[in-house]
Amino acid sequence: MATKSYPRHSSNNGDSCCCSRCLCGCFNCCCKCLCSCIGYFFNYVLSIICNIIIAVVIFAVLFWLIVRPNYIKFTATDTSLTQFNFRNNNTLHYDLSIKIAIRNPNRRVGIYYNNIEMLAFYKDVRFGSQTFGKFFQSHKNTSFLNAVFRGQKVIPLSSDQILELDKETKNGVYAIVVKILLKARFTLGLFKTWEGNPMVRCDLQVPLKSGNEFLATNCDWDDKWWLFR
Repeated sequence: MATKSYPRHSSNNGDSCCCSRCLCGCFNCCCKCLCSCIGYFFNYVLSIICNIIIAVVIFAVLFWLIVRPNYIKFTATDTSLTQFNFRNNNTLHYDLSIKIAIRNPNRRVGIYYNNIEMLAFYKDVRFGSQTFGKFFQSHKNTSFLNAVFRGQKVIPLSSDQILELDKETKNGVYAIVVKILLKARFTLGLFKTWEGNPMVRCDLQVPLKSGNEFLATNCDWDDKWWLFR
């Protein structure tokens, strides 16, 4: 009895296809897993950032509602100008004293002044400066700064500024600007804020001592802190 022989089919092609499909499936799975992990990580970080921002906003609002902080008030209360004249090639000779009152109207907030620098300007040129040491100002308190500017300074003047100077000399009143540079932070109990660097500007009409009387002048904040009203 004759035996039938059946042709053998090679399984190499089938095995390679299976391997390819298996590798592709593993690669797609790894990609999906990696993308899922990255997406989860970014969502987690974003969630933390949003929670921090919300917490800071809530804290700031509650702090403002409870404390109701006010701006510190700076006032030039008195001046003494005994010398203010130009000699020899635009050289200004000056002798000026200024008294500044610092009023903290807040009921709960105190201020640490780490540094205060007072600068005097005439025609946008600085001619004097004085630095004050650090001190603490408690709530509902008024402190005073007494600055003395004495010496000489070369201040080049334009023709228009010379005309203004002549007019001021005739009237006996000079337009002098005082800038107060602060390094300060606020305290409420054990809580202390970051250190700020605001500036206060005082536009003064300063009379010679032998002339008109000085009128007390309120100063303005150049850099206002949004927390205060």
